[in-house]
Formats: sequence, structure tokens, C-alpha cells
Amino acid sequence: MASVSEYIKESYIELTQKVTWPTWRELQNSAVLVLIAAFIIAIIIMVMDQSINFLVKYFYSSLT
Repeated sequence: MASVSEYIKESYIELTQKVTWPTWRELQNSAVLVLIAAFIIAIIIMVMDQSINFLVKYFYSSLT
């Protein structure tokens, strides 16, 4: 059981003293970048979905 408590103590020390946390400004910049990338990927997927939908409808309408 001593190893578990030692692990928790070492983890706490590492998180508080050794990890370099981003500044608030860096965090905001990263969040904005992720949001923009997610929006662009969503637009690309929407265009692909609409294109495939159009092609499938066109294909099935030409069969009847």
C-alpha cells in the first residue's frame, strides 16, 4: 500500500513543480485554433455528404 501513496505523492509533485502549464493566452490561442479547424473539417464533411446525397438521388432517379 505504501507504493500507491508514494505514487500519488510523486504524481502531485510532478504536476505542480515539473510540468510546464500553458499561459492563459496560449490556452485561448489553442482553443481558437481548434475551433477553426473543427469548423473547417465540419464544412468539408458537409460538402462531401451533400455531394454523395446528390449523386445517390440522381442515380436512383435515373433508374426509374
